[in-house]
Amino acid sequence: MAVCARLCGVGPSRGCRRRQHRRGPAEAAAADSEPDTDPEEERIEAGAALAGGGPGPSVPRCSLLELPPELLVEIFASLPGTDLPSLAQVCTKFRRILHTDTIWRRRCREEYGVCENLRKLEITGVSCRDVYAKRINPRVKSGRFMKILPDYEHMEYRDVYTCLLHRYRHILGLWQPDIGPYGGLLNVVVDGLFIIGWMYLPPHDPHVDDPMRFKPLFRIHLMERKSATVECMYGHKGPHHGHIQIVKKDEFSTKCNQTDHHRMSGGRQEEFRTWLREEWGRTLEDIFHEHMQELILMKFIYTSQYDNCLTYRRIYLPPSHPDDLIKPGLFKGTYGSHGLEIVMLSFHGRRARGTKITGDPNIPAGQQTVEVDLRHRIQLPEAENLHNFNELSRVVLEVREQVRQEQQRQQEGAQEDSQDPAPPAGEPPAKEAAAGPAEGPAEGHQEPEGGSGAAAQQPTESGQPFVLPVGVSSRNEDYPRTCRMCFYGTGLIAGHGFTSPERTPGVFILFDDDRFGFIWLELKSFSLYSRVKATFQNADAPSPQAFDEMLKNIQSLTS
Repeated sequence: MAVCARLCGVGPSRGCRRRQHRRGPAEAAAADSEPDTDPEEERIEAGAALAGGGPGPSVPRCSLLELPPELLVEIFASLPGTDLPSLAQVCTKFRRILHTDTIWRRRCREEYGVCENLRKLEITGVSCRDVYAKRINPRVKSGRFMKILPDYEHMEYRDVYTCLLHRYRHILGLWQPDIGPYGGLLNVVVDGLFIIGWMYLPPHDPHVDDPMRFKPLFRIHLMERKSATVECMYGHKGPHHGHIQIVKKDEFSTKCNQTDHHRMSGGRQEEFRTWLREEWGRTLEDIFHEHMQELILMKFIYTSQYDNCLTYRRIYLPPSHPDDLIKPGLFKGTYGSHGLEIVMLSFHGRRARGTKITGDPNIPAGQQTVEVDLRHRIQLPEAENLHNFNELSRVVLEVREQVRQEQQRQQEGAQEDSQDPAPPAGEPPAKEAAAGPAEGPAEGHQEPEGGSGAAAQQPTESGQPFVLPVGVSSRNEDYPRTCRMCFYGTGLIAGHGFTSPERTPGVFILFDDDRFGFIWLELKSFSLYSRVKATFQNADAPSPQAFDEMLKNIQSLTS
């Protein structure tokens, strides 16, 4: 340590100015009388001299303080921004150099992707200005930009880093708002010199292949040096004062301090019609189904209660593995009168699970809407029987019986293992002789194709014909007419208010890398899912265990 300290020019041999000022005359004289070499250094030098047959040439020592400021700027700019405040406490020279804006500009760019130039906004333009005018407040005219936006001429990148980016770094990423059974998907990103929370919405029903829609819920930026401003973007009267509180790890809340900005002059009726047009892309007169009208009105009344305060919990994208059937991720799916909802597809060994990110009063957000058994592949009926629902139902129910028998044998085997005493050393278990027939397929059922895991179930690129059986309803008739493979699965159904939930048999149909479907036998309904192709940053799980824990947490909130 002493050798490194002397190399930097701030150790005991050179003496730290701040430390010398604190010493008295006696202590300073004692410090000056101390040897200028460290015992450990002397031992190393002596060993080197013996090995080389004599003392070697003296190596000139260079202090870090003797380097030119330009080189120190390059060195400091390559360090993490979180280390720079500690470096500024070393000495006056370091603190003075760390006021160089080039260092903090590089940290903003490399750590948070900020590429804007604070000194040339009027010449080069800035993405946050485009965000403000075109996506957040389209009523603002281009000539009013510099009057409405903060005065960046007197700000520094150090302020942007310390008071905005670093301070609110914990809220970057994907979040699920706590809006009862409906949930949602919030993506908090750094956009120019703003931090913006974008709420992602599925496309209008039933266009499942259309891109996602999004709208801003809040934004954070610097209106003046050393002070970050939080603004609520809800409503149609422009940005207004809001507040953000980080409740605990992986959880934060937002609050609007001016809820009058959320109200419209036409009252609740005008607010409902505006919400309906934005949420569903239609008017109430266009919706003829009475049950669907009730569901829409119920959602409007329920979600309107959360326009002033919301709590968000962090969610992760599912980790991927080379053996996965397809790439896991987020998908948009059709759910009858409930419209389109967002589902997260993840793989867990020999099973795949679809977890709702947005939900409805029957199956709320956080629940596993579908579960796929990748060990049991289903062979669709012949082409002439594809339209026959009874034939498909017969095949699926046979597989369900096979799965039930396998689970029963596993439970019986586990009970025997817990009751039987351990066999003597060197003697095989008594049940090994009878294990062969018990672990084979049930009589009258065919061995599942392609092995037992997802790795063995590689999709076939050629595909096979697919058509929905007669009597199976679908919100989207524009589904693929060929599929790669099908698996046995179960779907979760329940009454209103998530009453009497149960898992019912169904068929998981893999169409391609970005689309899959599920046939709910009991409901005689078909759901089509299409991949969300948006790119999300700061959304990867730190570990598979953290992702599994996240799934349990969001499921427990609505169980």
